[in-house]
Formats: sequence, C-alpha cells, structure tokens
Amino acid sequence: MNWQQLVENRHKFFWILQIAGWIGYALVNYIGSKVFEMRDIYIFVIILNAYAGCLMTIPLRYLYRKIWNAKPLILVGVVFGASYLVGTLWSVVQKFNLWEIYRHGYRPSEWFYYFQQGLDAVYIVLCWSGLYFGVKYYQLLQSEKQKALKANTMAHEAQLKMLRYQLNPHFLFNTLNAISTLVLVEENKNANTMVSRLSDFLRYTLNTDPIKKVPLEQEIHALMLYLEIEKVRFEDRLTVLVDISPDANKALVPSLILQPLIENSIKYAIATLEQGGTITIKAQVFANELLLEVTDNGPGADLHEGDLIKLSGVGLANTKDRLKTLYDNNYSFVLSKNEPTGLKINIRVPYERAKKDV
Repeated sequence: MNWQQLVENRHKFFWILQIAGWIGYALVNYIGSKVFEMRDIYIFVIILNAYAGCLMTIPLRYLYRKIWNAKPLILVGVVFGASYLVGTLWSVVQKFNLWEIYRHGYRPSEWFYYFQQGLDAVYIVLCWSGLYFGVKYYQLLQSEKQKALKANTMAHEAQLKMLRYQLNPHFLFNTLNAISTLVLVEENKNANTMVSRLSDFLRYTLNTDPIKKVPLEQEIHALMLYLEIEKVRFEDRLTVLVDISPDANKALVPSLILQPLIENSIKYAIATLEQGGTITIKAQVFANELLLEVTDNGPGADLHEGDLIKLSGVGLANTKDRLKTLYDNNYSFVLSKNEPTGLKINIRVPYERAKKDV
C-alpha cells in the first residue's frame, strides 16, 4: 500500500497516526526523564499516561465526526469544551499514576500543582484536536484533488473520442457518395469492391481504441485500407509513395491521424487534376521527435503563417485539435507550399516507441 492509498483509507490512517503519535509522546517524556535523572520506575508512569491519553482521545474522533458540518462557532466551542474536559480527566489519571506509583501516595500541599498539570494536559489534547482536523482537511483536499483529476481525465478522453469519431461520418459521407455514383453509372463491380474495402476499413476503426496510440506501421496499414477504397474511384490517377524509417515505423501515434490529411489531399488535389497526382508520405525520427510529412502535387492552397486562410471541412481542423488535446503545446502542425506545386503538411510530436512490435 503506497502513501496515497494509505491517506485515502481514513480508518487505517487514523489508527496509524494515533498509535504513532502517542508512542512519540511517550518517547519524548522518556528522554525528558533521563535529562532530569528520574528513577527507572518512572517509565511505567510514562507508559500508563500515554496509554490513558490514547484511549481518552479516541471518543473525540467520533464526536468531531458528528459535528463536522456544524457552524464554525459551534464547532470551535465543542472542540475547546471537549478538549478541556478530556484534558482535565487525563490530568487526573496522570496525577494518580505519578503520586501512587512513583511517589507512593504523596500529595502536594500547594494548589497550583494541580492547576499547572491540568493545563498541560488540556494543551496536549487541544494539539491532538488541531492535528485531527488538519489531517481530516488534508484527506478531503486529496480526495477532491483526485475527483478533479478523474473528471479532467474523463473530459479529456471524451473530447478525444468525439474528435476521433467525428472522422467516421465525414469519411463515410464522401465514400458513400462515391459508391452511389458508381452504382448510377452501372459500375457495379467497382461499387462492390469499394463496399467490401469500406467494410474492412470500418472494422479496423471500430476495433481501435480512440484513446490509445498505435504504432505508425499499424496506422500505415489502416491508411492503405483507406487508399484501396480511393483507388477504386481514381484507378491509375492516384499514386501514393511511402517512405518510413524503421524507427519511425515503431513510433506511437494517435489512431487515424494521417487518414484525414490524405483525404484532404485527395479531395482538393488529386480530384482536381485530370491526369491525376501523387501523394507522398514520409516519417523519420530526429532528436527524439517523430517527424511526419504529407505532400501532394495539386494546385496548392492560400496560406498564412503555416495555416490555411480559409479552412473548410473538418479533416485538418480535427487533426489539429486532436494533437492539441493529446500533446498540449508539445507539437507542431504546419502547412506550407510544396515545390513545384501542391501542399505540404508537417507534423512534429514527441517520439514514443511501441513496447511490442506489431
């Protein structure tokens, strides 16, 4: 059991602190008895006093739990009253132990001896009460902190799922339109092939946890499933070049992070060129960072400071939002002009290697 689990287990934490605290009280008194050269029999008085203090403060725990939600004035009044009562009773036990065991029935003649020892006991019980409330508030603070972290994590995961699943209807809309067009022109064989490959791709998306990252080679495999769908539509007009380094292949990336970028290139570059075009996908690892690059040779786009002037659709915006959610500010997503024509998309994220090869 680690420290956090111990703090959260309030019952066990109380008893550990209670016993340890009173053992500490006994040790301090024992050291003091050695300094003042008390006789060895005084150790029995110390043990009895600590034991009595431990037992008599236990009911305070249950009393304080009962009045925990009371008004501040009532709470303070009860704490001081209860501490005074328990402290006074404890001082009586201390006097009895001291006079009967150590001094063999001795009674002091001056009244202030009674009063002084009684106040000392009250101060110690007040300290016990203060520590009890301090620990209690600390436990509540840790509990609220854990709840806040859990709520933040759940919100974070929900946002990621929303962004990932937002791609599915967007992609489905475009693909089903293409299938519908093939059916209308009576290219039933191609339409059937497209439906079959769409089924394989959707099976992959449904079996992949939108929260977890996947190795890049698995992402490329899913991308190839998607590109097979598009090649049914574009045939020889679509050329895809892939250049992935071995280290980059094992890098962890958000699932389906490249698909909307390729879809964007196909929609705004390949589809606009009569002779078709080429999409190039590159990935490498440099300085413990994964560098991804997607380029096309289409007509390009109007850019300003690494972003589109007019951002239409959800693909690029969705990808940028997912990167922001996953990596905070530790990423880059930059659009630039490809030479001689087209659009280039560069992504930089921290390099995380997959634990197991796929």
